[in-house]
Amino acid sequence: MTEGIQLEGVTKTYRRGGEELRVLDGLDLHMDEGHFYALMGPSGSGKTTLLNLVGGLDRPDTGRVVVAGEDVGQLTGDALSEWRARSVGFVFQGFNLVPVLSALENVRLPLTLTPLTRKQQDEHARFALEVVGLADRTGHRPQQLSGGQEQRVAIARAIVTDPRVLLCDEPTGDLDRASADGVLDLLQRLNQEMNKTILMVTHDPAAAARAQRLVHLDKGRLGSIEEAAPAG
Repeated sequence: MTEGIQLEGVTKTYRRGGEELRVLDGLDLHMDEGHFYALMGPSGSGKTTLLNLVGGLDRPDTGRVVVAGEDVGQLTGDALSEWRARSVGFVFQGFNLVPVLSALENVRLPLTLTPLTRKQQDEHARFALEVVGLADRTGHRPQQLSGGQEQRVAIARAIVTDPRVLLCDEPTGDLDRASADGVLDLLQRLNQEMNKTILMVTHDPAAAARAQRLVHLDKGRLGSIEEAAPAG
C-alpha cells in the first residue's frame, strides 16, 4: 500500500434540512510521501472536507482513503483513535491552545494517553518545542505569546507524537505576514528535514508558493496538480 495519501473514487454528501450537498464527487487523488502539498480552491470546493477525511475525522460515503499505508475507512473506535494519534498531526487556523496551560503542558496533551511516563512525556514535549524554536518558552501560557509563537506551540503539539502526516487548515490565516513567513519556514523545514508529508489548505498564494505541489479543487473534483512556482 502507498505510504503517502491516496483517495480513490471518494464521494461525500452532506444533508442540510431536506437538501443534499455533494461536497466531493468521485475524487481520485494521489499524494506522494514526504512531499509538501498546498490545497487550493474556491469556498465550498471541498478542501476542508478532504482534510477531515484524510485525518479520519469523517468518512467517505463511497471510495477509499488510504493514508500512511492504512485504509482509514476500515478503522473504527479505538483503532481509529490510535491510528490518528500515531499517524496524523493537525494544525488549525485558530491555535486551539488551552489558555490555563503552559506551552509545555499544551504540547504534552497528545501524550497523556500513551504508555509514556510523565518524565518521558515532558522530554518529548521539550524536544518538540525545541524543534519549533521555542525552547525558552516552555512555561509561558498562550496569552504571554505572540500569535506566531502560539501557532508554533500548536505545531509542536502536532508533531510531538512524530506523525508521518501533517494536516494544516489555513495555518497562517490569523497571522501577520512576518509571523506567517516564520510558520511557513518551519513547515518547510519539517518537510525537508523530518520528511513529513504536509497537506495545507490555504487561500494565500504566498503560502501556497512554499509547497512543492499545488492541488486545485473545484466543485468537489480535482482541477489540477502542478509544481509550485518558487516564492519570489
